[in-house]
Amino acid sequence: MSKIERHQQEIHLNARSWEKKPVLRQCYREFHEQIASNLSGENTGRIVELGSGIGNIQETIPGCLRTDLFENPWIDQIENAYALSFEDQSVSDLILFDVFHHLRYPGRAFAEFARVLTPGGRVHLFEPRISLLGRIVFGLCHPEPVAGQETIQWEAPVDWSPEAIDYYAAQGNATRLFILGDLQENMSGWRVVYRWQSSALTYVLSGGYSKPQLYPTAAYPLIKRLEQCADWLPAVFATRLLVVLEKASSEA
Repeated sequence: MSKIERHQQEIHLNARSWEKKPVLRQCYREFHEQIASNLSGENTGRIVELGSGIGNIQETIPGCLRTDLFENPWIDQIENAYALSFEDQSVSDLILFDVFHHLRYPGRAFAEFARVLTPGGRVHLFEPRISLLGRIVFGLCHPEPVAGQETIQWEAPVDWSPEAIDYYAAQGNATRLFILGDLQENMSGWRVVYRWQSSALTYVLSGGYSKPQLYPTAAYPLIKRLEQCADWLPAVFATRLLVVLEKASSEA
């Protein structure tokens, strides 16, 4: 099965789960609301999501431009994070939901983000949080590697082409960079303006897109209260991380 066929199969399976699981839709609505509450407020640029998957973000952020590497009826245009088609300083916010950990060369992508963002523009990274619980959720119950000890190759090789994208996943990269402080020297030109960590128990126990739901839908309020209690100990319970980065004025 080709990369495109595998991607399309996963997208359509996710779309079916989305329709069947009201709890899953509620979880994503709350995740997207966290992102929406931290948008830059700049009126001079577009809000763009990279790697939009099944394209549900417009339910919370109307007008958000949905992009992906591959065509689907709900995708507004094709975009490659390493070679964006947008003009300089034309985007106010870039949203990457479970996309950052698929970037083999994050430095190359961040150079593009800095180019297209307006002064004061923001990058929103919604990612796995590898806490003690996160190691179980993402290490044992998810097919993608956590890669907590692997070298993060910040810059692409000189002869590398953005068109030569291959499969890469390292679910622990955001935790390593923005919680543990790895490679912070590479983040000059960016300022962390918001960081949110959550146990996201309502989502974890929903089974996500591919696993069975572990609580009845009517129990959502109860699980939400447990989630809020667990959020007080992110190093133990957090499974989701939102980092909002603002382009420094020196990069404008």
